[in-house]
Parts: sequence; structure tokens; C-alpha cells
Amino acid sequence: MSLDPARPADLEVLLSRHGIQAKKRLGQNFLIDPELRDRIADVLGPRPDDEVLEVGAGAGTLTVALAPACGRLVAVELDRRLSHALRSTVRAFANVEVLEADIMKLDLGELFPTGDELVAGNIPYYLTGALIRRLLENEPRPRRLALVVQREVAERWTASHGASLATVAVQVYAEARLEFLLPPRAFDPPPKVESALVVLEVRARPAVQVPDLPAFFRFVEQVFQFRRKQLGPVLARVTGSRGEAALRLGIDPTRRAETLSLAEWEALYLELAS
Repeated sequence: MSLDPARPADLEVLLSRHGIQAKKRLGQNFLIDPELRDRIADVLGPRPDDEVLEVGAGAGTLTVALAPACGRLVAVELDRRLSHALRSTVRAFANVEVLEADIMKLDLGELFPTGDELVAGNIPYYLTGALIRRLLENEPRPRRLALVVQREVAERWTASHGASLATVAVQVYAEARLEFLLPPRAFDPPPKVESALVVLEVRARPAVQVPDLPAFFRFVEQVFQFRRKQLGPVLARVTGSRGEAALRLGIDPTRRAETLSLAEWEALYLELAS
């Protein structure tokens, strides 16, 4: 009988067999709640002909729930011992490819040349901003992402304003919703913070209509380097005297970058680029 990593006793056997302890530096917290695991798989909603990318597959907790429902599943895991455990967990599934690799270095266009894949994963805090941009900025893009992240990150991504650079990137490329919360006790070892499942439905086209999208993000990134300062001095520093002209759009110069809506970011950039 195969082991189910979502069950604490089975996970303990699996990890012990491979001499594994969770590494805090890699943000490893194993999901040990079968019901929540199955809810994540249901929310992602793979069909029999879908391709799925799982980021940080770990010991295979979510992998074994996704594999029977999709046509192809690429499970990426950086930790060598965990990738060995993952292979033993999914050996019965011919449609699962285990890649021992750094997700930030993989050529996703080569793995999914036509795009439209589904993406799932339990994402460590230190990786969320960089990973979300890597997954969404380049074409072809995935169709849907279901990611377990810290609750604070989930609330920023689904906020009505651009609370961070990652928030702006998320909202430019996708419609985000917070699906449900996951308590610390759902993981082993339990994290110190609450987690949440965020679903990103990728847009057919970016939400901002700008002539140079990379330049738009460079502008947003420059402004966010001074996120705690008022917009007036920040825009003057980033753009010179043209910052004053941009504020004639009716944006209060005493506001801070994290309060701007996506429409306001777009208007500011277009004013400065004109």
C-alpha cells in the first residue's frame, strides 16, 4: 500500500526512510491535512487533458491528488532528498515528471511551449514576489494558478490597491481571489503565521494598456524603492521635474506608492512617458 504524505503517520515514515528533516531556509512546511489538500486540488480544477506545473512538490502531498485528474504533471523540487522521496511517492503515476531543479532557473517556455498550463504549489515567503513575476511576465502564460502563501501576502495580492511590486504584477496579469485560509496546524512543522490559498485567473491580455510593459514595471519598481516616502518627492527623484506634471492628474502628492490603484499606476506612467 502506498504512503499518503498528507497523513502525518505516513509522512513521518516517508521522511524517516529518506533521512529528511524540514529545512527552514527553504521554507519547508509539509501539508498534513488531507481534506485541505483535496480542496486545493479541486480549486485548481485540472481536466484530463490539462498540463500542470507543481512548484515545490516536496514529498508529493499535493502531487498524488493532482496526478489522477490531469494529463501531464511536472513536479519541481529543489531538495535532492525530497525529490527522491517524491519519486517513490508518485511511482505509480506514469503522467508525472519529477524535476530536481530550481524553479527560478527552469525554462518554462520549453516545458510548456503552448502555455495554458495550471500551476499549483506551497510557496515559501522569500520566493513569492520573484516567482510570481517569473510565472506571469513571459509568454506563453499559464491559465490558472492556485498557490498557498502567507496570509499577509494573499491579502496584498488581492487588495484594491498596489500594496507591493508583486501586487501590481499580479493584478496586471491576473484576477486574484483569496479562496480559503490554512491554519498553522495544517503543516508540519507548523509555521508561525497563517497561510491562505490564492487563485490567480490569468487575463487574456494585461490589465494596463501601456506601450512598453517592461518599462512600466521598471518605473513601478523604482517608485517602490521609496515606498515609505510621499509620492511628490519620490517622483521628483525618480523622474526629475516631470514628476510634478504627473501629479496634476489629481493624485495627492502626500500619498505613498502602496496606496495607488492599478489605474493610477497606469495613468502616472503614461503621463510620464508622453
